[in-house]
Amino acid sequence: MSNKIRWGVLGGGGDSLIGVLHRVAASMFDAYQLTGAVFNPDFDTNVAFAKEIGISTNRIYKDFDTMVAEELKLPESERIQVFSILTPNFLHFPMAKKLLESGFNVICEKPMTMTYAEALELEALQKKNNNIFALTHTYTGYPMVRQMKKMIAEGTLGEIQKVDVQYYQGWINPIIHDKEKRSTTWRLDPSKSGISCCMGDIGVHAYQMLEFITGMDVKSILADLNHLYDDNQMDIDGTVLLRLGKYTKGVLRASQIATAEENNFTVAVYGKKGSLKWEQENPNYLYHLEDGEPIKTLKPGNAYNSKLSLDGTKLPPGHPEGIFDAMGNIYKGVAKAIRNQVYDEAEFPSMRDGVRGMNFIETSVASHKEGNIWKEL
Repeated sequence: MSNKIRWGVLGGGGDSLIGVLHRVAASMFDAYQLTGAVFNPDFDTNVAFAKEIGISTNRIYKDFDTMVAEELKLPESERIQVFSILTPNFLHFPMAKKLLESGFNVICEKPMTMTYAEALELEALQKKNNNIFALTHTYTGYPMVRQMKKMIAEGTLGEIQKVDVQYYQGWINPIIHDKEKRSTTWRLDPSKSGISCCMGDIGVHAYQMLEFITGMDVKSILADLNHLYDDNQMDIDGTVLLRLGKYTKGVLRASQIATAEENNFTVAVYGKKGSLKWEQENPNYLYHLEDGEPIKTLKPGNAYNSKLSLDGTKLPPGHPEGIFDAMGNIYKGVAKAIRNQVYDEAEFPSMRDGVRGMNFIETSVASHKEGNIWKEL
């Protein structure tokens, strides 16, 4: 009998980029077996997609509720062990809640829920049932992001003084200026996306990343968001000032109207003794700067990197790795947790990241609406 983890997928069918990303990631370390799915709300389309990617259709279900009910009828030794939720935002909470209540482990796309209150409810459920819950902030899986985290924790930079995170995209620019088009995308529909578009989609990535790498919690924020049009309810651009401590400040800049930008996510952390910079579009380079010294460029796979970084490296030095590999590292960490193996808590973002992310999104929107004021998290 296969010792692979039995894996179920919700959403991610057809030409979904996120679906391909998760399937490739789950296959990387031979830890998962795609066992069942509801890829699409239309059952015929659902079955056709299963056949297209070459998996058995005997556990392709007509809908989510049927899938959970039928899986619970199976002996525990045959039942799906972990589900990935790859649906639009508004389905994350009800699906995750039912899965946690039913005893399943969960891997969820971000943002975790539509509201902070929902996030707290999931957190309580997870603690009660002791499920594994991972949130796919994919960029934490890059080896050089993990190296950055370890270097900061070891005091390489000294006391942190400034954090600067930027996430610029331009994808919504052709849509937002057309009134008809902007009413058709679910990202700009609060009933499907939540109260925020830009901060809820990419700003929360930047927020999670800065807390992940620094090991510090943001204490308070001041947000200035941009909706661009009076009839658009959702932010599509914004700047957030951050206070991590009395003398540790930062700035988070996120935009979906940064014309012609693709996925320009950059992180810079400045300490008393030095600084570190990383760019998502060139993820295999981590730059270490010190006063009076030449810039050092660190790369994956080399022995000078941390154990955590090297564990997430699949190829010898000089062989580029990318976002599929980063997601694969998150799935690898979840597999260790499910199998009760020893793992580093930095191997996958957790429920805590989801709760803090939702708090950040709601507080950012409130700060803006209340006149761009400081709000505590």
